[in-house]
Amino acid sequence: MTKKRIAVFASGNGSNFEAIVKACNEGAVNAEVVLCVTDRPGAFVTQRAYRAAVPVVEFRPKDYPSKADFETMLLSHLKEKEVDLICLAGYMRIIGETLLEAYPGRILNIHPSLLPAFKGADAVGQAMAYGVKVFGVTVHYVDSSLDGGKIIAQAAISYEGTDRDDLEALIHAREHILYAEAINKVLPTI
Repeated sequence: MTKKRIAVFASGNGSNFEAIVKACNEGAVNAEVVLCVTDRPGAFVTQRAYRAAVPVVEFRPKDYPSKADFETMLLSHLKEKEVDLICLAGYMRIIGETLLEAYPGRILNIHPSLLPAFKGADAVGQAMAYGVKVFGVTVHYVDSSLDGGKIIAQAAISYEGTDRDDLEALIHAREHILYAEAINKVLPTI
């Protein structure tokens, strides 16, 4: 079977990018990461991508007149690399119509909460402020709503402490496993 081709979009550290690359390289996911896209040139994810020999597209949204313009540019890179699936991994931009129309049902996102709870930015902080004792991770399809697409996979994490760094380490560890599982669920459908 031909391996599917994945582009990972990230804005920061890139630990989920690295976990997806590793899962593909080790055969846990029958795909290959062929492109890393970041809206923050110089983000640490770019170093991870270069180490993994994955080509990088770096751009600044403010350098484009509109979201449609930079998404059109991204679409040309995605087509050039024959990308089958887009995985958002800490990409801090809402996907617009240009990419949604080009990749219907083929854009995934990972979010550090049990959606539909704590949508948007700083979900961990929101959950901690609310006082929850069960945190979580969700992988979902991306649609035009904020963290509202159909859920593919979820995992709960019990945590009664107050140390955000400890909690985030637990969440990241679970994200790295869950994202690969969710990608495997989706690959046969694309």
